[in-house]
Amino acid sequence: MTPVPGKILIVDGKSGICAVLSEYMQQEGLTPVVAHGGEAGLEKVRTEHPDALIVDLKLPDMDGMQIMKEAKALDMDLPVILVTGYPEIRGAVAAMKAGAHDYLAKPLKHHDVLRVVFRALNERELKRKLRRLSSQIQDKSSLRESMGPSDAVSRLSSDVARVAKTNFSVLILGETGSGKELVAQAIHQLSPRCEAPFIVVDCGAIPETLLESELFGHEKGAYTGADKLKIGKFEIARGGTLFLDEISNMPLGSQAKLLRVLQERTIYRIGGTEPLSADVRVLAASNWDRHRLGESDSFRRDVYFRLNEFTIWVLPLRERREDILYLAKRFLDITNLELQKNVKGFTQPALDLLLASNWPGNVRQLRSVIRRAVLLADDMITEQQLGMESASPKRDPLQKESDPEAYDLSQGDLSLKEIKRRKIMAMERAILTRVLRETGGNKAKAARLLHIDYKTMHSKVRQYGISIE
Repeated sequence: MTPVPGKILIVDGKSGICAVLSEYMQQEGLTPVVAHGGEAGLEKVRTEHPDALIVDLKLPDMDGMQIMKEAKALDMDLPVILVTGYPEIRGAVAAMKAGAHDYLAKPLKHHDVLRVVFRALNERELKRKLRRLSSQIQDKSSLRESMGPSDAVSRLSSDVARVAKTNFSVLILGETGSGKELVAQAIHQLSPRCEAPFIVVDCGAIPETLLESELFGHEKGAYTGADKLKIGKFEIARGGTLFLDEISNMPLGSQAKLLRVLQERTIYRIGGTEPLSADVRVLAASNWDRHRLGESDSFRRDVYFRLNEFTIWVLPLRERREDILYLAKRFLDITNLELQKNVKGFTQPALDLLLASNWPGNVRQLRSVIRRAVLLADDMITEQQLGMESASPKRDPLQKESDPEAYDLSQGDLSLKEIKRRKIMAMERAILTRVLRETGGNKAKAARLLHIDYKTMHSKVRQYGISIE
């Protein structure tokens, strides 16, 4: 395989070895970059963005394994080649397990070095091509695959596709467990930044005293306990996307520093004086609604307006009930694989219960319920195995037990549109199930009998979680 051109960072404490390796690289049309020491090497990783790293295992200021760990935090796909003067099998195995691409022993031989470097460059380029291909084939259907076939998800997918190609900051609003992080990932995957890191920071899970260090990093000795340099999430996400989950939990002081970064596109590590580029797209999410977030005394309005270049609302599961059975079937299939089971589907009472629940915990709650039920079930998941008594899911308030076709509008819990939608869904599912039984599960034959195309039949079967068995 012909090697691709690349920039090779060489980190060694001895200038002679750096010179020899540099000459090897230049002879092959590669670009060598040299650093004498671990701290200098990591700074080159941040500023030069090399395509491969050759680093001595023993350096005066830092261990080569530690350099590799921190370099991969900056670029997870960076191939690292460790060099040592004391080769042993146990050390090689430990290095490979820790994430090294390869392991070279001194004295270094020209042919061995170039073989390893070329292989590293070609594997990195292959990963890039695969990622680009994956990004190209991911379109609006990817969100529908993971979130459901409802019109609400279709509109959400359109919004994601529209804003992904821009560099807008996006505010994603929705209840806990509704899928905000999935939306953020989809924006990143469809954006020009898809090959760079997607980094998540949960602003509600990190103590206030540590949040700024987590975001911006700190210099060695910046405060008591800062015994080494720390790279912040803004640096790690450079060129990519930083997702600030539950941004409404961020302290006011940190919000002010975030605003400065968003406006100036530079950051300063705690204790540092040198400005660092912050080429990062920021996505933020909150379980507050837009009015509460924009008017709260605990959240700065200027930060809100700066983040709110584009807003996406993720509806709760109870407002997109068409997705419930689809997601239940999807979680059933995933858990079957995980547990190596063959639970075939849901009994009708179980399906009715799934549709009747208000799902206060949204998709996250549904996933947990299905996982537990698959663990308990042997053949079909029953109403009892769903274990949802404590959630007190209501029966349809408009449906009389004595006559399931009769409706009482006195309670006013559902609109006419919602009543019609539920009845149509129930009727569609019943018809599809009956025809599939009569055709022995042959979806193509069932589609012909119902005068619909096969793709529609396949989509409906998935939507309603109909088990062919």
